[in-house]
Amino acid sequence: VQLQASGGGLVQPGGSLRLSCAASGFTLHNYVIAWFRQAPGKEREGVSCISQNDFKLYYVDSVKGRFTISRDNAKNTVYLQMNSLEPEDTAVYYCASGLYCTGYGGNFPSWGQGTLVTVSS
Repeated sequence: VQLQASGGGLVQPGGSLRLSCAASGFTLHNYVIAWFRQAPGKEREGVSCISQNDFKLYYVDSVKGRFTISRDNAKNTVYLQMNSLEPEDTAVYYCASGLYCTGYGGNFPSWGQGTLVTVSS
């Protein structure tokens, strides 16, 4: 069971990035997938989560209207489209799989390795 997060990079404020979370060794659509982030000197924060059937999408208030989570079951991949990026979005972003969408990272047994997003001019 492995999750591989990718797509991070350096982007100017107002720019966009799309993060990918690819799964291997298990069928990703059987699980909820969440994105968390951790900025330097701050605690890990739940950013978004997508349920198994895609009927429920969750976002932290600070990214609502800017970030969109989606999944491509054929590619066994979940995406986080991030638009209108702000310097406050700078963090290492992690994807995680579990059975329930929650902002508590301890409920997610499997994690990707993280991808760094830097928003700066």
